[in-house]
Amino acid sequence: MTYETVAHEVEIATGGAAPMTAYVARPAGTGRHPAVLVGAELWGLTEDVRGIVRQVAALGYVAIAPNLYHRSGPETATGLAENAANRERAFELLGQLTRDGVEEDLRAAVAHVRTHAQATEQTGVLGFSLGGHIAYFAATRLDLAAAAIFYPGWLPVAGTALSRPEPLLATTGSLAERDVRVLMFFAELDHVIDAEQRTQIAEALTAAGARHEEVVYPGARHAFFFPGREPYDKAAAEDSWARVRATCSPPNSAGRAPGSRPAGLGRIR
Repeated sequence: MTYETVAHEVEIATGGAAPMTAYVARPAGTGRHPAVLVGAELWGLTEDVRGIVRQVAALGYVAIAPNLYHRSGPETATGLAENAANRERAFELLGQLTRDGVEEDLRAAVAHVRTHAQATEQTGVLGFSLGGHIAYFAATRLDLAAAAIFYPGWLPVAGTALSRPEPLLATTGSLAERDVRVLMFFAELDHVIDAEQRTQIAEALTAAGARHEEVVYPGARHAFFFPGREPYDKAAAEDSWARVRATCSPPNSAGRAPGSRPAGLGRIR
């Protein structure tokens, strides 16, 4: 089932000097639906990410993508164009993120959709690249049901993004304790996450006792999901999204499919 959706930009008060911009989409109408946090790539709150928010809403969820760079200035609210000059700026913004700040922002985003967009308590997370890194972090800190994580960078490597002071992978035990279901998508030829790192991630999840599944797409490269980019891999993108859809039972206005237990991003323990 596909839902008609409505979407808009909001500003959310946080501990930052200025409000945090976020993009919200939800099924049209007055029903209540589970919430999904959407983690943006390195480029921030771009139109690609806003499109994903709308796609998630069309599955029957209240989706929100917060601008996690907002503490660096209001000019970050619409994301950065993907080019070499902006890559340097994006890594500067990335270096200013902190675990406590990101957790505060994610919690504020969830609270907003529960208060203002008729989201239920059920919450999941979905993220791409840096957003996958953020999604993994969210699963270790927030009360989430499930996480769909696409080619997450820097999980086993200290020093970048939220892998400071130690690799974010070292916090996997907290993810397992929260019993978050994890679905991870990797590219075989990823220059950011190589086979050794994929093995480290899988072994950490297994050792912690986390419920998880990994899918590796042969011949695919990092950032394979979004059309219009050179690394785009149609087969990998379509299969991964089909898997996300398959694990998301379309909820009714009460937040679940009639006669079924919630699943996927909206799955509740």
